[in-house]
Amino acid sequence: MNVRHFVDVHVLLLRADRVLLSRRRGSDEFDRLWHLPAGKLEEGESARAGAAREAFEEVGVRVDPPDLELVHTAHVVAANRPDRVGLFFRARRWSGEPHNREPDKCYELAWFPLDALPADLIAYPAAALRGLRIGEIYSELGWPAP
Repeated sequence: MNVRHFVDVHVLLLRADRVLLSRRRGSDEFDRLWHLPAGKLEEGESARAGAAREAFEEVGVRVDPPDLELVHTAHVVAANRPDRVGLFFRARRWSGEPHNREPDKCYELAWFPLDALPADLIAYPAAALRGLRIGEIYSELGWPAP
């Protein structure tokens, strides 16, 4: 059996009790839904380096990879999509003011309280943000119930 997993890296930029989310723009079922700054890990790239790259590419902030703390891991499966493992990193500090650097992929950025996230948040980052709030470091999404 040949199984292929993507590794996604996600960045949590937090100000007090608020997290930065982006409203996705695209032609798939996630269009107009909220998500964290994120992307696929590139070949030969460490997870922290990839997360730092994505933070700069998507929202224009610079994060030193050692300033990224792994806070959640999610193993996600979905019909007609490659399986994926998502690594969620909290940026302990960053430089620059977040702004939308990819208007072709993102409608807008907004800060949301961790305890009042938007209803139209993609389930994948929602699980990680819930995990962050309750101290759960791992989640599985899309797997059949035991």
